[in-house]
Amino acid sequence: MTEINLDNTVAAIAAELPGAAELFRRHDISFCCGGNVPLSEAAEKAGLAPTALLSELQALVEAARRDAPDQTSDLIAHILDRYHQVHRAELAWLIPLAQKVERVHGDHPSAPIGLSQVLEHLRYELESHMMKEEQVLFPMMGRGGSPVIAHPIAQMRHEHEEEVEHLRTIEHVTHGLSLPPGACGSWTALYTGLRKFTDDLVAHMHLENAVLFPRFEAQSQAAG
Repeated sequence: MTEINLDNTVAAIAAELPGAAELFRRHDISFCCGGNVPLSEAAEKAGLAPTALLSELQALVEAARRDAPDQTSDLIAHILDRYHQVHRAELAWLIPLAQKVERVHGDHPSAPIGLSQVLEHLRYELESHMMKEEQVLFPMMGRGGSPVIAHPIAQMRHEHEEEVEHLRTIEHVTHGLSLPPGACGSWTALYTGLRKFTDDLVAHMHLENAVLFPRFEAQSQAAG
């Protein structure tokens, strides 16, 4: 998402713009179940001036642009080191921690029932997605692209949309990553880790969708 207007839905902005989810949580704006509303309407319901909220989001757009290395090889290396390896490491401890919290606090009305299952599905799909990039797409980009590169890129974009659905489910089952009063250390650590992981995944997808992929889609169109 390169530009935002007041007609964009809250759900779309949260899924595509790094930092938007946390901004919405801070303003108590739901972007999972109630997210299919225009930004203008969501702002008014939250008691905010729509233009003020829009300015905050536009600042996030500018910040996201600054996070992308100029050279394609550097950008791919950044994605691999900052996101692929980090996602793998974080899911390795988030899933058992989610299982523990569900097991110990399953009778609590705010318990994130089903969270560990969602994270397991996400890990399976994300691992497959990242392996395709590492073994096929990124090497193809490293060789300067290909006339057929638009096809694997389109598949990666489609899989990003599926990952967004998992993020919305996580937001739903955790009640917006909202801890109940007196939450234990494990529950607190779980939601702290999830907040970073979900924000990272949105930033990862944004770098690919908005910065990396367009460099090669333009090349593929020119070849066609």
